[in-house]
Amino acid sequence: MTRAVLFDVAGTLAMPEPRERWLAAAGVEDPALGAALEAAGRPGGPYPADVPPSLATAYARRDRDAAAHRAAYAGLLATVVDPALATALYERILVPDGWVAYPDAAPTLVALRARDVRTVAVSNVGFDLRPVLDGLGLLDHLDAVVLSCEAGAIKPEPAIFHAACAAAGATPAEALMVGDHPAADGGAADAGIRTLLLPMSPAGADHGLAAVLALV
Repeated sequence: MTRAVLFDVAGTLAMPEPRERWLAAAGVEDPALGAALEAAGRPGGPYPADVPPSLATAYARRDRDAAAHRAAYAGLLATVVDPALATALYERILVPDGWVAYPDAAPTLVALRARDVRTVAVSNVGFDLRPVLDGLGLLDHLDAVVLSCEAGAIKPEPAIFHAACAAAGATPAEALMVGDHPAADGGAADAGIRTLLLPMSPAGADHGLAAVLALV
């Protein structure tokens, strides 16, 4: 019996806004900068190909500490643009306008609640995602939010999955983890939790979350 479903956030319930909107919101008129900024390390985007030694410590701690998260990502972006613009680009990830919820996210959460299945967002992140989830209309449909920066553990460490199960009042055997990252989210299997991996979809596209309902 499934009593709880644990959801990753970025790439599972929502995505950072499309690159063009991200740049425009910070006043960037050169679209060619987008690829360079994403390669350097966009918050919520692809992992950077290279992290300068001066940022290595902050980057390693980015999902455990808010100051490290800001220092790491603003620093990475500042390798491409000036620090003030890097900060403006970084801060888009902190607000709901910097995100797009998958259209099937809220309906799936609502359907699970109608079945008395508890839902928990569990995310590797260095800042409070609750205002973002609230602004996207998802927070009211979640029973708990477990963040790595608060839990003291990051996926795939078993402790964060166990904390999410505890928040849902379920045992690992009674839970299902839904995510997109084979290493991070797939670690739930090592914690004794069934796991569904759905490859990341573009922002605004249907993400196939109806598959979750077939498993509970």
